[in-house]
Amino acid sequence: MSAGDKTTGARLAALARELFEHGEQSGEPTLLTSVTDSAVDYVDAADFAGITLVDNGTLTSVAPTDPVAARLDELQHELRQGPCLEAAWADHKVLVDDITTDDRWPRFARRVVEETAVRSILAFQLYRGETAMGALNLYATAPQAFSTDDQETALAVATHASLALHTSRRGEQFTSALASRDVIGQAKGIVMERFDVDAVAAWELIRKLSQDTNIRVADVARQLVEADHPARQRDLTT
Repeated sequence: MSAGDKTTGARLAALARELFEHGEQSGEPTLLTSVTDSAVDYVDAADFAGITLVDNGTLTSVAPTDPVAARLDELQHELRQGPCLEAAWADHKVLVDDITTDDRWPRFARRVVEETAVRSILAFQLYRGETAMGALNLYATAPQAFSTDDQETALAVATHASLALHTSRRGEQFTSALASRDVIGQAKGIVMERFDVDAVAAWELIRKLSQDTNIRVADVARQLVEADHPARQRDLTT
């Protein structure tokens, strides 16, 4: 292994630690900004970067490093075609060596040439689930800009980003689950007090109300707690 390879490996290891720290401590928005900033820093050919997120069919462009990246992501959302959407929905990697000669997305290619100086595009799928996916989008003004080394480095950045995003989202889901559990516990307490029943009977009442109204148990519990709150406030002030 050459000295240069060792240096790159050390930098990517540091990047992995940084992304995980951002995901755990600062949340997803800060993490995504760190991903695009790091992509431009680590991938020599990249002039701009952005991220496309797709949740339940809704497209969102986040953390662009420059207005150019924001505009290119916006164009793909508007036209519903382009390399970044292709990467997010179907392919792990999409490479455009020269947008002026690429015929895969003619409407998008025409607008890119008309509105920007970008000629090369590299997109990697960030993560994929049943209803959520994304892509890391790198843009360069030079044609055939992304060398094999650039592509390998971009893949490493995207891989680290995917792992960090997965960890961050799992943490958010866990926090949300804890909050829901607490609300359900409060609602059970309210039902137990109002109807003079035990915890099992209170849970059955809440679950039946959820089934009858076709509303999630957590939402039924939240409504019960919110409805009881004014009464408790009056009790405290009298």
